[in-house]
Amino acid sequence: MTPSAETIEVLLVEDSPADARLTQEAFRDGKIRNHLTVVSDGAAAMSYLRREAPYASATRPDLVLLDLNLPKVDGREVLRRIKSDPALQSIPVVVLTTSEAEEDVAKAYEYHANCYIRKPVDLDSFLHIVSVVENFWLTVVKLPQGAP
Repeated sequence: MTPSAETIEVLLVEDSPADARLTQEAFRDGKIRNHLTVVSDGAAAMSYLRREAPYASATRPDLVLLDLNLPKVDGREVLRRIKSDPALQSIPVVVLTTSEAEEDVAKAYEYHANCYIRKPVDLDSFLHIVSVVENFWLTVVKLPQGAP
């Protein structure tokens, strides 16, 4: 499958500056045209998705990469809010987190996460996982275009 000529919009919700930087680098090195926006807490994520100040002109993401352990509004709650909001629920959400807790996995799927990926601790594995996510979600999967 060939990548679309259009730019894929990705929202990364990640409070770790190191993980955010690595994810940005992995996406930058990818072969798919994408624009990655990073917010560092759950409250900012919801403001971005709802296009509230200071994100009034934000572009609707085609994909959300969501950490669970976030300040202000927990990632589990962000996921619940996204998937319970008719205007946002069609956006695929990939949980990308360090949590191995079975309860987190179960809750993520209960809240309708599209997939759950545990972040590897070593650099090469982390970059590989981000590359796999990018290739699968941005080239193989057909994403919904501009919903409400």
